[in-house]
Amino acid sequence: MRRAGSLAVVTAIVVAGTAWSVDSLSGSIPRELSAREQAAHVLNRLAFGARPGDVNRVTAMGVDRWIEQQLRPERIPDRNMDAVMASYPTLRMSAADLLREYPRPAAQLVRARLRGDTMLTRADSMELRRNAQRGREFVSDLHSAKVARAVMSERQLAEVMTDFWENHFNVFIGKGQLRYYLPDYTERTIRPNALGHFRELLGAVAKSPAMLLYLDNAQSVADSGRPTLGGPQGRRARMGQAIANRRIQRMDSAQRAAVEQVQQRRPRGLNENYARELLELHTLGVDGGYTQQDVIEVARALTGWGLNAPRQGGGFSFRAQAHDAGAKVVLGHRLKGGRGIEDGEEVLDIVSRHPSTAMFISRKLVTRFVSDVPPQDLVERAATAFTRTNGDIREVVRVIVTSPEFFSRAAYRSKVKSPFEVTVSALRALGASADTTPFSAGLVGRLGQPLYGHQAPNGWPETGEAWINTGAILNRINLGIVVASGRVPGAPLRAWPPFADLTRAPRTVQVDSVIESFLAGRASPETREILASGSNPLMARAAADTTMLDDSPPDRSMVRGRVAGAGRGGRQGGFQRLPQLTGLPQVIGLALGSPEFQRR
Repeated sequence: MRRAGSLAVVTAIVVAGTAWSVDSLSGSIPRELSAREQAAHVLNRLAFGARPGDVNRVTAMGVDRWIEQQLRPERIPDRNMDAVMASYPTLRMSAADLLREYPRPAAQLVRARLRGDTMLTRADSMELRRNAQRGREFVSDLHSAKVARAVMSERQLAEVMTDFWENHFNVFIGKGQLRYYLPDYTERTIRPNALGHFRELLGAVAKSPAMLLYLDNAQSVADSGRPTLGGPQGRRARMGQAIANRRIQRMDSAQRAAVEQVQQRRPRGLNENYARELLELHTLGVDGGYTQQDVIEVARALTGWGLNAPRQGGGFSFRAQAHDAGAKVVLGHRLKGGRGIEDGEEVLDIVSRHPSTAMFISRKLVTRFVSDVPPQDLVERAATAFTRTNGDIREVVRVIVTSPEFFSRAAYRSKVKSPFEVTVSALRALGASADTTPFSAGLVGRLGQPLYGHQAPNGWPETGEAWINTGAILNRINLGIVVASGRVPGAPLRAWPPFADLTRAPRTVQVDSVIESFLAGRASPETREILASGSNPLMARAAADTTMLDDSPPDRSMVRGRVAGAGRGGRQGGFQRLPQLTGLPQVIGLALGSPEFQRR
């Protein structure tokens, strides 16, 4: 019986049954949603949920006008968000500056070895601990800034699209020195191009240090025996190597061993990692019509695309002496020999214009905005717009989010929120201000989606089934209790405008008001009973059945010392020893954990 009850909760989240109605704001094609439903719908899909008063505001101004406004984020004033972002100086720093200000602890070990020390001094150990702590602070800035933007920014569609492309072009924060390049990746590679042209975005990603490190293209050089573009750079490299060899000969054995470890990590030949993911995940898709030989040819075209040393700024650098300058054939297009960086640029031109790319990107966008089972006709219309506009992302999104399919009854509240979406939408629903501590980002990690923490290049799932199981549902219920407890910095319940007037109201009035405000006025009889009684059966069953609990630890990389709501040792998430809520806070907490709130 326990499994049947859990399955019923899962089904309640995934299935939404509503009646059909007609109300059109467009004046042309009738829409199946009422004016208020359309407003709630766009705020859940083109934004990270409604803040208090947003549904009324969007209804009054007109959904289509609001959509057009969001499609031009550069025209939307965002002064409050700008003020919050001013408190994150690390996001404006270059990789070289970050490496200097937040050095890796391992660098000290290398220095000690080069000195010939077999043990660290007490001063070394203390500096290691300080640098490790400061490194955690820098990483926590990345995480909390992402949540703060999603919660506070007036440019909500720009934030949704930035999140989409960060996931599409996924990188993993835990690989090597990549974290030092993440501010540049998010703020200067993805964000400025999120609603621009796909070719420009693709080129910026291909040359970004974060992607070059993550998929190892910085390590890809022409195979031995292949023609390269030597020139002065090649001669300088050979002269530099000769000088380095003479210095190595004068080192003792410990120093020589340390240098050999570094040399073993240097590039030794062609690396196909980025080329494969460029075709499979970034452009054409796994069934896009390419072959393994195309992967090899693309990898050859992109040899020599590397990085400057951090002390030189750490930016993109084309190394002619490492580039395979032979002729190539990519997807039927012949690239003549003797060229340099032009090979890679032409490859990006070819794949960005390919019909499979138009279909693959359009299908993924329709999945994000409309349905886990994307309507094929809408995918094809979006792909036509992609081709017609030479990959204008803004115009492709416009086709999707003004379509009848987008405003259909079947699409309304049909998608399950990701952990990031449900956390941010809960904070927005309360009217929260920005949380500049790591606490809110820690909640996202507790729900199973640590920010920048997906190791594989395919990114987090865009469909709901990946996020729904009994343990995940229980954690979402717990999230609602934590948010409603006032533990989240910047999110006191008094920030919700009706809170003061409802505090002493009868329970039935509280339940009706909370359903209207947080659940768009719709709740199942089961949810209404839970809010009225103050008891969720799933929580009671979980207390008696520890197999239902998800005891996965929070993401410790998000911790910046002790923050409000953190447990012992800086543990994040607050899902241990939940507060016992009563009255209106209890109603709000249970509503935020309800099946209805999990849908968007």
